[in-house]
Amino acid sequence: MARIAGIDIPKNKRGIISLTYIYGIGNSTAAKVLEDCAVDGNIKVQDWTDEQTGKIRAAVTEIKVEGALRSEVQLNIKRLMDIGCNRGIRHRSGLPLRGQRTKNNSRTRKGRRKTVANKKKATK
Repeated sequence: MARIAGIDIPKNKRGIISLTYIYGIGNSTAAKVLEDCAVDGNIKVQDWTDEQTGKIRAAVTEIKVEGALRSEVQLNIKRLMDIGCNRGIRHRSGLPLRGQRTKNNSRTRKGRRKTVANKKKATK
């Protein structure tokens, strides 16, 4: 396995797909990195030379990835919660942020259903 940005990327996959295992690198960024390093994206990682691996490693260090990116995202969320804007309040209460309805769906964000007992009507 090649080790780039502290992550062991799979060696039996194509270069573009392997680079997406790094947090902060998607398909388009992976393609751009490989293009800048003059490496074909369809070549498997195990077929990269040491020189190509070194170029890719150097190119990835210029991008904010993994720990630095995760901490920046967390700081941004904390800032939203501290200033008390709508997105921050939604983060704090664990609800979806971007205008989705919450009556029927949004189970990923809200978690498992919590059954609320009904109060029975008083009968005469």
